[in-house]
Amino acid sequence: MDLQSIKSLTKFISAIGIGLSLFFFIPIICAFIYHEEVKTILISNLIFLGINFSIFSLLSNHPFKMGIKESILAVNLIWILLGIAGGGALYLTTDIKLADAFFEAISGFTTTGATIFTDIESLSHTTLMLRSLMHWLGGMGIIVLGVGLLTLINPTGSMTLFKAESTGIKMEKLTPKIKDTAIRLWRIYIFLTVIDAILLWAEGMSLFDAVNHAFSTISTGGFSTKNESLGFWKDNPLILWTTTVFMLLSGINFIAHLKFLKKDTSGYRSEEVKWYLIVFFSLSFTLTLLHLIQSNDSLFYSLTHSFFTISSILTTTGFASLDYEKWGYAATATIFVAMLIGGNAGSTAGGVKVIRYVVLFKNLFVQIKKILHPNAVIGIFVDNNKVSSHILGSVTAFFFLFALTNTALTLYLYAKGYTFMTSFSASIACIGNIGPGFADVGPTQNFSFFSSFDKVLLAIFMIIGRLEFYTFIILLTKDFWRKY
Repeated sequence: MDLQSIKSLTKFISAIGIGLSLFFFIPIICAFIYHEEVKTILISNLIFLGINFSIFSLLSNHPFKMGIKESILAVNLIWILLGIAGGGALYLTTDIKLADAFFEAISGFTTTGATIFTDIESLSHTTLMLRSLMHWLGGMGIIVLGVGLLTLINPTGSMTLFKAESTGIKMEKLTPKIKDTAIRLWRIYIFLTVIDAILLWAEGMSLFDAVNHAFSTISTGGFSTKNESLGFWKDNPLILWTTTVFMLLSGINFIAHLKFLKKDTSGYRSEEVKWYLIVFFSLSFTLTLLHLIQSNDSLFYSLTHSFFTISSILTTTGFASLDYEKWGYAATATIFVAMLIGGNAGSTAGGVKVIRYVVLFKNLFVQIKKILHPNAVIGIFVDNNKVSSHILGSVTAFFFLFALTNTALTLYLYAKGYTFMTSFSASIACIGNIGPGFADVGPTQNFSFFSSFDKVLLAIFMIIGRLEFYTFIILLTKDFWRKY
């Protein structure tokens, strides 16, 4: 990489750093409101802002240009910056170790929701807001925010970066300029957050709790202000059903929401959304039945917590209203299915994504037909659009990478002495950006017992899962460095 590319990359990262430091003034304002210690985090954030602003100013006259290589490097480096910046802020506002702070920050920004804190309610309002804010920024994608900044500097380079970070098979843009699409995505994101917060406040949460949980819900993150998560309000069905609905909405491609604002419902009628809802209702009713068998709770109570749980796990939010591990093995298996599926491409949810399963199963049926009719020419169509061999190959490779990385991480954790269920579910929870798993990392547990090295490793795998493998793994290939 030449000096010009390094300068362009540094300029962009410093721009993201400036934006991040400005958002970090929100928890600082909370510190003033609740009369908490503010000097340390205020000074550190001002220093962080000053460093990034100085770098950006020094490179202000540098002609900005980012190709594929610079964009991919930027995406990976941004997540490390987030871990360092967010972890540093957490380290200064709590008494945790640096490795713990890095883990918690990456978990926040990747919207994984796994935590190392054993007593959430003992944390200051400043720290709680900081955790939720990291969720909210990471939910829509810090790179989408960066697209808006990048376009101000280099109008021709933003699409390259957007493709490098967007999730799913294909990210559709509704406007000729990707900057306009990014801005509209943020508008709908903010709108849903505000509406959710207002409803939660009206239904019994304090304003502080409502804002924090709205941040975590719309980002499908899962950090809560309570040790019991949403279980603190388990006897308030309005709060649970409101959160269920907004988690479900956040798991849908945000492009569909934008289309709806233009009175176009085609996004909601896509095959991915159809199967997403079929899976959601099927698993929710199944879990309701299993819950009724295992308990003496009423039908409405079982429906409420079952629908909430499946919505939380399917969208990889990670909230908990009850300890679902007590519902029996069949219930655990049902919830595990939701863990393996995930939300829609283009949503804030993590996981494999429903659209990939749609393509994979359609390809399976095509292969069966070809065995019966060897000479037949059969295409794979999704929403009346033919799936190219390139997309099919990408989906197949994704599943292989998902299985390979989970197997490797599971075997590593198991070799370290953790139980198999703990190792396997921790791997799925981190790589899928889900948060809670089973056994020692279940809905009422946390990740504090892992060693410092293991926490850093799990955080790295969260980033790999957030970037959906390709953007990270390509850095390990010789061709990437030789070609670009």
